[in-house]
Amino acid sequence: MEINEFEQNEKLARAKKQVKELKGFYIHLFVYILVNLFIMSLTVMARMNSGESFNEAFFNFGTFSTPFFWGIGLAFHGARVYHFNPFFSKDWEERQIRKFVEQEQKEADKFR
Repeated sequence: MEINEFEQNEKLARAKKQVKELKGFYIHLFVYILVNLFIMSLTVMARMNSGESFNEAFFNFGTFSTPFFWGIGLAFHGARVYHFNPFFSKDWEERQIRKFVEQEQKEADKFR
């Protein structure tokens, strides 16, 4: 009975941690949108006041540089929260573990 209660507490702790991470990501996303809209608006207005047309001011790398680079960080944050890792997935980890165990077994068999 005590083991089952321990497992339930572990599951609850993991769920709370996941919700906290998800909430952090949503806050990050909300701040990203608000701040970048503000920065882009200021950038476009400043460029238009200096004589550029709206298209020249808006379609400029400087207007999108902050959202672009911050967006890369936001994408990594989202990937971590949603457990997306295309390079080192659980399958990859299991294959590597099996490979090393088999390799050690072969080396141990050589000395028998």
